[in-house]
Amino acid sequence: MKYAISYLISLQFFGFRFSGWQKQTNAKTLHDIVDKSLSFVLKNEVYKTIGVGRTDAKVSANSYYLQLFTNEILEESSFVELLNANFPPDFRAISIQKVDRSFNIIKADKIKEYHYYFSFGEKNHPFAAPFMVNIDENLNIDLMQKGAKLFEGEHYFHKYCTKPSAKTIFKRVIDACEIVENDVLVANFFPEKSYIFKVKGKGFLRYQVRLMMATLFELGKGNLDLQFIEASLKVDNDRKFMRNNAPSSGLQLHDIELLKSLK
Repeated sequence: MKYAISYLISLQFFGFRFSGWQKQTNAKTLHDIVDKSLSFVLKNEVYKTIGVGRTDAKVSANSYYLQLFTNEILEESSFVELLNANFPPDFRAISIQKVDRSFNIIKADKIKEYHYYFSFGEKNHPFAAPFMVNIDENLNIDLMQKGAKLFEGEHYFHKYCTKPSAKTIFKRVIDACEIVENDVLVANFFPEKSYIFKVKGKGFLRYQVRLMMATLFELGKGNLDLQFIEASLKVDNDRKFMRNNAPSSGLQLHDIELLKSLK
């Protein structure tokens, strides 16, 4: 079916109780909830939605985009209010704007910034579990910060991707990568000190950020060295993906910057 009008919806979601974005059989997914909420708003209107990208189970998003195709002209300010009234507490619509029918949210040039929140040492309060991962061993944060910087620039990420397709492009550019103390998410039940692994780039492979984080954890524990990371990013690496994958609950899609005008 062809749709006459296209809108871009900006939203946020807390993904801890969902099995990721993509619709699945016998699983509660973010896309399912969005479409069910929209059905109450648009009522008998036929529509289609496409998300800006997939997220893993339990992953949250501070910034996410949804493209809505419909034949109905929407009153934008009241639509956001009505959508929020029908969303469960895990979701919030921020804005909606009409975009050209030819706009494609999947193919649009964009920069994504992911945050991975973690702490180490004494076990965290259970309330912190949906937001950050706790490592019970001591970590060498200084060494991990040096390791994170090695991911910056253009590299071959064969070892930081699971189940690639025949068309997967492994040569990617990481615009920025660092580990800093957490001053973004704060709560009285968080540990006194926690950290953020920040990664920014145009595109990421399946599980890439979590595999990078797991490698940095092993570096911080003393099980790997900086030379291992350097070698893993070269074109002549063994191309076998890392087996350790950091838990998904610490990961957040923090920001998406669309690089071209939507008009």
